[in-house]
Amino acid sequence: MAASVDLLNFIYVSSGNLNSVRTLLNSSDISGVQVVYTWRLLETSPDKYNFAPIEHDLEIVRRARKKLFVQIQDRFFGPDAKNVPPYLLSDPRYGGGIVSQMDNPGENKPPVSGWVAQQWNPLVRLRFQSLLRALAARFDGTVYGVNLPETAIDIDTKRDRSGFSCDGYFDAELDNIALARKVFKQSYVVQYVNFWPCEWNNDRGYMSRLFAFAAANRVGLGGPDVVPYQKSQMHNSYPFFNRYKGKLELVAMAVQEPTLTYRNPKTGRLFAHTEFEDFARGYLGANLIFWSASAWLR
Repeated sequence: MAASVDLLNFIYVSSGNLNSVRTLLNSSDISGVQVVYTWRLLETSPDKYNFAPIEHDLEIVRRARKKLFVQIQDRFFGPDAKNVPPYLLSDPRYGGGIVSQMDNPGENKPPVSGWVAQQWNPLVRLRFQSLLRALAARFDGTVYGVNLPETAIDIDTKRDRSGFSCDGYFDAELDNIALARKVFKQSYVVQYVNFWPCEWNNDRGYMSRLFAFAAANRVGLGGPDVVPYQKSQMHNSYPFFNRYKGKLELVAMAVQEPTLTYRNPKTGRLFAHTEFEDFARGYLGANLIFWSASAWLR
């Protein structure tokens, strides 16, 4: 089992942008960097992998005597961001490979806000798990940790033709988590969790089942948003983080750019750096925070 840690601060960036935070990486207050890599970047064709971006970033981090956390991204937030391997989009066996995410799903003509891989499609999931296996074979014990992206997705279930179901999506995500934990025997494995589609306030038991599974299987959990006592989060993942304080392998939360737009309802002011940290550590039980550069410098 990986050793427990005190609160660590990491800077997070997208792949290709590590140079932009190298000054911060050299700070004694920063323990490492989290880099987000898209599935498309890492797999060029079936079982043909391009790990050069990770190798490049790992070398920079090693020189700085810091740690690297790798996020593998299979969902994307932009109308043109179809960042999965091209074969998933073109081979009919994969049913298109991705589905669109919508702003305000269910409206007459909802705009596309992004895309997500069809993890509920067993063939798509098999390809994703092959990537995880290959990453573990190369980087287990070399990178500090690997995390899978947030559970929240927004698809138009009324128009969906991909075979999506609420239970199918939950089961698929749990299957990916279990596989990641199995193949990464030394590095931390963290699943981001904020919301589950179709669920509110654990009314389907997805949130409680995930936390119980994580605690029993040495899986870390985290999330992309630290917003103190945000109402929507307090009806979803936040109370479970509080309930499971000290029971999870690792709790790794992120303070990202959108988080900086929230205001403290008591003061009317934007949340301060210390307020994010105090809530993450005190209520959520975080022992690692991924900061955007702008959040860290606030």
